[in-house]
Amino acid sequence: MTTGVVDGSIVPLHRVDARVEPYDWVFARESEAEIASHWARISAGKPAMFNGRVMLQHHSAIADGVFQGGYFETDYAAFISWRDFGLPGPVVRNGFAMGALRAADGAFLCGQMGEHTANPGKVYFAAGTPDRSDVRDDGSLDLAGSVIRELVEETGLEPHEITVGEGWDAVIAPGRIAFMRPVIMPLPATEARELMLSRMAEQAEPELADIVIVRSLAEAERLDMPPFMLSYLTHIYGQG
Repeated sequence: MTTGVVDGSIVPLHRVDARVEPYDWVFARESEAEIASHWARISAGKPAMFNGRVMLQHHSAIADGVFQGGYFETDYAAFISWRDFGLPGPVVRNGFAMGALRAADGAFLCGQMGEHTANPGKVYFAAGTPDRSDVRDDGSLDLAGSVIRELVEETGLEPHEITVGEGWDAVIAPGRIAFMRPVIMPLPATEARELMLSRMAEQAEPELADIVIVRSLAEAERLDMPPFMLSYLTHIYGQG
């Protein structure tokens, strides 16, 4: 059965097939001056903001629980400018993987972004826009690997300290698709948070300012969370 990629929907998946391919992104090509000016403004005084290469999604389809997406490579500055300029042009999405990290007592563990990042103060699961390190030799995109890599990089956890589940929930929103994968940490939330904070304190330049424990939708709604995160948590808590 074919399912549409519809903004505002959450679609369960058993597989995500993503591939990097050539694509002429007209926005980036025709807006070079505006992108350069915007990047200079938002990155001023934030040396940790790096204009590297990222992968964005330019087409997608869902059939029989399998998501198929085509990605292309672009500058981070172009991506951020496109986002901040209101997503101009044909449909493009930031299609990224997220580990929906949950403690042994059922609480979710989210990161709060540091002031030196592009999203200061925002609260969400560890994640990152796919980049060259996620691209396999055959051109496919390793989104499952990205879940572990981002958790390790941002929280200091080791792969053996977490259990990654199967399947995905695609949270579809304008300009983005968050591919949520369940991840369990076998510690109570308070202990898990303290462990991550201790690891982050050892990092030279931590991306996260804090680890936030979320035990209910009401708690989530009081935080500075992007709408797609609230949609996902509403979906999860609504399942009972």
